[in-house]
Amino acid sequence: MRTNNVQRLHAEGRPIINGWLSIGSGYAAELIAHQGFDSVTVDCQHGMIGFETALVMLQAVSSTPSTPLVRPSCLDPAQIMRFLDAGSFGIICPMISTADDARALVDACRYPPIGGRSFGPGRGLLYGGADYPTSANATITVLAMIETTAGFENLEAILAVEGIDGIYVGPNDLSLSMGFSPTNESSEPTVRAAISEALRMTRAKGKIAGIFCSDGDAAAMRISQGFHLVTPGNDATLLKRVMGQAVASSRAGIA
Repeated sequence: MRTNNVQRLHAEGRPIINGWLSIGSGYAAELIAHQGFDSVTVDCQHGMIGFETALVMLQAVSSTPSTPLVRPSCLDPAQIMRFLDAGSFGIICPMISTADDARALVDACRYPPIGGRSFGPGRGLLYGGADYPTSANATITVLAMIETTAGFENLEAILAVEGIDGIYVGPNDLSLSMGFSPTNESSEPTVRAAISEALRMTRAKGKIAGIFCSDGDAAAMRISQGFHLVTPGNDATLLKRVMGQAVASSRAGIA
């Protein structure tokens, strides 16, 4: 089966740089995935993306060395199974707040006897290889998003669920859940302490600790803290920033 960069790099003790796609475009997905990201996530929760567009984007990412992942809109087994059948090699599932949520996520992502994923891999088989049916359980990455106070409080139980490969911290929603403004790199001591503790607990279990970051500098800081997988901003935010800077630079030369 095709190698999953997330699993491989984690096993090698190397950081994973993850791209984030919120703009529904196969061309943009291909362009971004060619920039050296280890994995690229198609965001179907907050991104402007439906299933048919997501399929095209997964195909585009698959033409590069990056490993394709998907964030579904919610913990919906049918939706998750469909994205896996479409060739996603991992799921970053939002709003996992309890061990029961984590078990439901695993059930949707893993074939029996570990889970209850329905068989019919379609493009997953085409992309993954002929041994997909017997190798998918060990190859697909399953990350539970920790972005609520309840998720943080239940983290030990979530990490104990068989089939969960790790977590992905959503700092904005975690800040909101704790009563603060949504900020990726929060200055609030309560939020910072929760993120640090989540990192410590996840590393202690030998599982993947991922987090969303505002930019490359913030991602580098998170790697130095010990996070395994970092996302240095999403396509829309980075595009807005770069285009704004280009306009400002252009106007600076106008007399």
